[in-house]
Amino acid sequence: MFERIGVNFWQDSFLGNTGQDYVIALVAFAAFLLIFKLFQSFLLSRLRKIALKTETDVDDALIGIVQTLKPPFYSFIAFYLALNFLTISGLAQKVINVVLIIWVVYQAVIALQVLVDYVVGKQVNKHKEKGTQAAIGVIGKITKGLLWAGGLLFMLSNLGINVTSLVAGLGVGGIAVAFALQNILNDLFSSFAIYFDKPFVVGDFIKIGEHAGTVEKVGIKTTRIRSTTGEELIVSNRELTSTRVQNFKRLNERRSIFTIGVVYETPVEKLRRIPGIVQAIIESQSLTRFDRVHFKTFGDFSLNFEVSYYVQTTDYKKFMDTQEIVNLKIVEAFEKEGISMAYPTQTIYLEKT
Repeated sequence: MFERIGVNFWQDSFLGNTGQDYVIALVAFAAFLLIFKLFQSFLLSRLRKIALKTETDVDDALIGIVQTLKPPFYSFIAFYLALNFLTISGLAQKVINVVLIIWVVYQAVIALQVLVDYVVGKQVNKHKEKGTQAAIGVIGKITKGLLWAGGLLFMLSNLGINVTSLVAGLGVGGIAVAFALQNILNDLFSSFAIYFDKPFVVGDFIKIGEHAGTVEKVGIKTTRIRSTTGEELIVSNRELTSTRVQNFKRLNERRSIFTIGVVYETPVEKLRRIPGIVQAIIESQSLTRFDRVHFKTFGDFSLNFEVSYYVQTTDYKKFMDTQEIVNLKIVEAFEKEGISMAYPTQTIYLEKT
């Protein structure tokens, strides 16, 4: 009786396959599953050993990619390969092929995302500015979005769907969207230009037209600047990249140039002494570098000396403090020497007849 049951089991057909076919397929499934599991474990073990011996972190990225291959995925691959030992209907084969394509594309995109995260992480660690790190993060997200879009088109193409007309339609729609979002996209790309070209960074003191202040935040669309009078200025990134920006933070030294006017009645010997007096005052300051003093012009009501020197600091407050000290010492020295500074006057001469 058992022999008869056994014969029927091995030889009787169910859904186009005998019991023997199902057993062979089941054994093949278990074998493929075991092979995939052992191969993944072996590969991970080798990569971890290599990672311990090398200084680069590329091995870690490869380990992350291999770890994305979860048991459900390679179990399905083993199931798909085992089906080759069976005869299945055309409809069932099509359904399984569709699932296989979708799953493989999904798995490939997930693995590529690990690689994108690795590259983005390397670039973020390389740049310390928060603005640059944010820009790199945005680029990483855009890249991932493009990967999913490309994966979707690849999947549809392999499923027999004509993607040419779809891509053409998306292109036309993309142009329309680009026109509608033109200003936003301009600001977005301008923010990338600011992040990577670095005309200024957070903390820099800049001047744009009539406005000046300290950069507090560089965003995706706008940059926030704290003005010298205290209010917050919000400027679009497109405006910042299309106009002239003066960055005072990157000055190694600041130049001070001004004119001193003395009265016409000043004796010649005192006029000759003025350049030396001013030079001595400037050189007495620790942060200054003397440039020149010259008797430049005969003014309407004064004899004008032009003074030029540099203050070796990037701090605007220190620059102004030094300039104030120099000015006060010049006034003090001129008073001591009896040199009178000029102010707008008119002298009227009357002839008595």
